[in-house]
Amino acid sequence: MLRYLRRNRNLTVGLLMLLAVLLFAGLGRIFWDVSKAAPLSGLPNLKPSWDHPLGTDRQARDILAVMIVGTPKTLYIGFFAGIVGVTIGTILALIAAFYGGWVDTLIKTVVDVGLTIPPILVLILIAISLHASLSLTEMALAVAALAWLYPTRTIRAQALTIRERAYIQIARLSGAPSRAIIFREIMPNLLPYLAATFVATVSGAVLASVGLEILGLSSLETNTLGVTIYWTNYYAALLHGLWWWFLPPVIIIVIVFVALFLIASGLDEFANPRARRSV
Repeated sequence: MLRYLRRNRNLTVGLLMLLAVLLFAGLGRIFWDVSKAAPLSGLPNLKPSWDHPLGTDRQARDILAVMIVGTPKTLYIGFFAGIVGVTIGTILALIAAFYGGWVDTLIKTVVDVGLTIPPILVLILIAISLHASLSLTEMALAVAALAWLYPTRTIRAQALTIRERAYIQIARLSGAPSRAIIFREIMPNLLPYLAATFVATVSGAVLASVGLEILGLSSLETNTLGVTIYWTNYYAALLHGLWWWFLPPVIIIVIVFVALFLIASGLDEFANPRARRSV
């Protein structure tokens, strides 16, 4: 495994970048006072210094403490939606691919129609229909409600190719039950694709949640990366030269997206034998 990771640079670099973000969020609580993330916990608009490495904002919150508290919350939304989306998508995709017929047509039609509608528009309508700002859990559920469409399409396509392979046909002719074929023959071969799809779904969920938060549709009292960017826009941080307020959440979001992209690329290389690097 270690030898392969040295060859698969995308996967290695992506995992290291994501690990660095997780360590920042985890160890930060040990080495830094996260109570400074509360409003009026210090002086407003302080430039980066020894006491406040990333400065403070107009609400007198320490930006470093806000980043430490907000990063895992943003990742929580992404991973929650990814788990829900891939789980539902895998179930629907396997049912559609293995049984075919009208079941496959119905699932395929629903997915195709759902993917034609901009997800951010649907999420905005969901947030508005609730007549309130979404809490962290409600935001995760709202994003997860649409996170299964893309996994269903991609996993179904892979399952259809696996279904036609010789060992699946032999399993059918030998009288193996459908459940055994799905879980013993198809699922093990789908695992690399499931991992890559999960990473892509997490990335999309993080993007959707940040977009909703920037629009002010989440609870503004929750310290997340998207809400932090919302406040920078609200107080015109760039116009007032408060660069230390705007850059940290943007940099963390960029690192997370690059890490997830590299991980997805590395997993795709692992799943596709033709793309694997030679020793």
